[in-house]
Parts: sequence; C-alpha cells; structure tokens
Amino acid sequence: MSAVPDGDPLSRFQLQSIFVQEADRLKGVVRRNYICDGGRLENTAEHSWHLALMVMTLAEHANQPIDIFKTIQMLLIHDLVEIDAGDTYCHDPVANQDKVEREEKAADRIFGLLPEEQGQTYYQLWQEFEARETPESRFANAVDRFLPLTQNMAAGGIAWRHNRVSKAQVMVRCRPIEDGSVTLWHQAESIIDQAVNKGYLVT
Repeated sequence: MSAVPDGDPLSRFQLQSIFVQEADRLKGVVRRNYICDGGRLENTAEHSWHLALMVMTLAEHANQPIDIFKTIQMLLIHDLVEIDAGDTYCHDPVANQDKVEREEKAADRIFGLLPEEQGQTYYQLWQEFEARETPESRFANAVDRFLPLTQNMAAGGIAWRHNRVSKAQVMVRCRPIEDGSVTLWHQAESIIDQAVNKGYLVT
C-alpha cells in the first residue's frame, strides 16, 4: 500500500485522483452477460452501478438488517480487480482455476494506488465481500448473483444458450442468494424454472 504521509493533503488528493482515473478503466471490461434488451454485452462498471441501485431498492428484503451505505460501497469496489484480472465467466471452470490468485494480485495493485489507510479500508471491504460472512456481504453477494439471472431471462437466455449452461450450473451459482435474502432466492428459483421451460437452460 501507499507510503505517502496522511498529513500531506496535496499528496493524498493526487493519489486519490490517480485511483479515480484508474477506475475509469472498468468501463472497458466487457462481461459475458447481456443487458436486458439483449442488444449488447454489459461492462463491469455498469454492472457495479446496477448492483448499487438494487441495494438501495431491495434492502428491505435482506435476511438481516444491513448498513445500506456500506453494502453499496462494497459493491462499487468489489469488481475493480477486473481492471487487471478481467471478467471471469462464472460457468468457465478453466478460467476459474486461477481466479483467486489473479484477483488478489489485482487488489494489491489497485487499492495500493490510494493513501494507505484508505486503500486498506477498500481492500478490507473487498475481502469482506469475498468471505460472505457478514449481513452486508451476504446481501451484496445475493444481488450480485440475482441480477445476471434476471438479465439473462429478460434477454431471452442468449448467454446461457450460447454457452450451453445447465440448470444445475445456475442452481450452484445462485444458491448463496438464499444466505442473503430468502425472498430473492424464491424469485431466483421461479426464474430458473421459467428458463428451463423456455429452453434457455440445458437440463
């Protein structure tokens, strides 16, 4: 992490500006999911914004009371590692083999651009998201898995059909939704059943 003294306001601002500019690169990371109208693939910055909006809107459905602001912070930074590590498709077992190593290295570099204590705070938020041990991180993970499900369904299952994704794969991916929100999990089960009935998922 950065060794620039916290007492130097100009140096702090410069480091923060470098970080903010670096974050702009997230707009160029293309995901494997389509936006709801199926017209194009989304980028990771759009995904992060959409998740933050979901938390603002759906927080009442979390299994436990959550700190909404903290959860939004977590979601806005949780995929910054993709600037270096790229988007790893959740249903690609080969790409997932070294995902943890790639993203850990990316987190060290990207959060290390910030003043030290701020970088540590962001790094800890990222780790909290990955660990899924707090009410905030469990709900954050729930919406992170629920949103692509709704997008895939709205887009006619394009990504699922293209990658021959099975119901079993989606069930495994989406199961942690229940840990954050039973309400979202019940909705997810219904969506998955609809996707099977429409032939979007392999059975």
